[in-house]
Amino acid sequence: MDPAHSLADVQYTSFWLADPARPEALPALVGDVSCDLLVVGGGYSGLWTALIAKERDPSLDVVLVEGKEVGWAASGRNGGFCAASLTHGFLNGLERWPSEIDTLERLGRENLQAIEDTVKRYTIDCDWERSGELDVATEPYQVDELREGAELMAAHGLEVDFLDTEAIRAEVDSPTFLAGLWDKDGVAMVHPAKLAWGLKRACLEQGVRIFEHTPATQLAETGAGMAARTPYGRVLAKHVALGTNIFPNLVKRVRPFLAPVYDFALMTEPLTEQQLESIGWKNRQGLGDCANQFHYFRISADNRILWGGYDAIYHYGGQVREEYDHRPETYEKLAGHFFTAFPQLEGIGFSHAWGGAIDTCSRFSAFFGTAHKGKVSYALGYTGLGVGATRFGAEVMLDLLTGRQTERTELEMVRSKPIPFPPEPVKWVGIGITKWSLDRADRNEGKRNIWLKAMDSLGLGFDS
Repeated sequence: MDPAHSLADVQYTSFWLADPARPEALPALVGDVSCDLLVVGGGYSGLWTALIAKERDPSLDVVLVEGKEVGWAASGRNGGFCAASLTHGFLNGLERWPSEIDTLERLGRENLQAIEDTVKRYTIDCDWERSGELDVATEPYQVDELREGAELMAAHGLEVDFLDTEAIRAEVDSPTFLAGLWDKDGVAMVHPAKLAWGLKRACLEQGVRIFEHTPATQLAETGAGMAARTPYGRVLAKHVALGTNIFPNLVKRVRPFLAPVYDFALMTEPLTEQQLESIGWKNRQGLGDCANQFHYFRISADNRILWGGYDAIYHYGGQVREEYDHRPETYEKLAGHFFTAFPQLEGIGFSHAWGGAIDTCSRFSAFFGTAHKGKVSYALGYTGLGVGATRFGAEVMLDLLTGRQTERTELEMVRSKPIPFPPEPVKWVGIGITKWSLDRADRNEGKRNIWLKAMDSLGLGFDS
């Protein structure tokens, strides 16, 4: 199959955001308003913060401002994997916080269940499927890594199944699959934009005042509270929670901790019954391969395959621009990889292609903090796993604003920060060398060169 031909009729827009269920935008803020809590950002981070704040205290006056429309960025463009992990996977968490990993895993499972409970409580129609996830080995050396990972996770009480070649291909049939690791309960599939829109509706029902097309451009102390400047007014608030993720943070000192990395995805046309039969996939798990430059893929409610990942593009200076949302050379590369994995689907076309920026930090999982004498809190750096972990981050931000000591705020993960990225041009050069080294490792049985080993020793890293 010629990848270019399969992309001939593609729409360059997120499949999720193109859904006709997309709600109309709310009016922008004009003039000044006062509130108890201002939430900046209308993605998952901000929506969860606003909703949980009202659930904790219905009398609280909460205002949420969003620069464009709720869910338009990462919350409406991601793959729709809602994972229990708060640490970007068990092994990353075990390496960084070995004494806390069992607690972090428990809190993560509780957080995922709380998301499912919220979806049910507010009757959010978002194609929620608690189908789990399969990590798949596509190179022989990865098989032993998966087997060892399964044993290590089992030793910590996590229920995962190691699948040999026959078993993994019985689940999803690809000639490239050599083994798999199935977490049956720790990941849900979701229509990400519908989840954001459902949370928006729930916030409105609970009395949150939402203003769209209202970017917060400046933050300053005023009296006992804070003032956030917007293009046509101000919000005066006792407390502020920042859920802006990769977009320029109003607390400038946290910006060096983040690097915007662009990720891209394709969505196929709906599969026919014959095509579905040729690949199996009856249990509808999410999948990801084990390479450093990995692919993630899943099947949607209407039986399309989302295929994303591999390329991770960083632009000099950490710029976030609309023109970076599409990259035809990456789309063609992804299409070629897709037909290598599923040659039996030759002839199928792709209906949608899109990209967006991920808020990457050096430890691959969120970090937290306060500013302005505790009147402002933030949670940032989810590195692609924000669909689930942002709800946990929202609870941390609210705990920090109230000054409550909780199991969450006592975590070393919450109290510590990642290593900041160096300034340009060192940052751009370093990321480029790291990407080259990761590609080389993928082609050399996973063996890491001196550069990668040095990055590992410093707690730094970079992948898709």
